[in-house]
Order: sequence, then C-alpha cells, then structure tokens
Amino acid sequence: MSAPLYSFICFFLILTALVASEIKDILSAVISLSVFSVLLAIAFVALQAPDVALTQAVISSGLITSLFLVAYSQTQKEGRRENDEE
Repeated sequence: MSAPLYSFICFFLILTALVASEIKDILSAVISLSVFSVLLAIAFVALQAPDVALTQAVISSGLITSLFLVAYSQTQKEGRRENDEE
C-alpha cells in the first residue's frame, strides 16, 4: 500500500476517535465509533491482515454498533421523563 493512502487512513482514524470521544450527542458518538471501526478494518487490510480485518469488521463494526444502538434506543431523554411524569 502506498504511504500517502495509509497516512490518509491513519489521519481519519485519529479524527474519528477524537470526534467520538469529544462529541456530546450519544447517537453521533456511536456513529463516529462505527466509522472508526470500518476505517480500522480497512487499515488492517492495508497491512495485509485479512483475518484481523474480517474480525474487526464483524465484531466491532457490526455487533458492537448494534448493541450500542439498542442500548441507546432503550434510554430516555430528560425531556421525555419530565413529560411522562405529569
């Protein structure tokens, strides 16, 4: 793999990790974490580790993101709780 393309992937890995850790909206953070996982799987393919890339794609991008989204859908926001109590 060429060095500029690998540098591009690494730059966006760092960027999505910072966005996921600093963003206030939980759903946006979950989406950013999912993008990070996909980019990491691409980086593993670029490093010629297809077995690790496949595991990363299936477990982190698929399963963990699904679990985060289910957990997010089961939580309530503050505004909804106050309206339900009235």
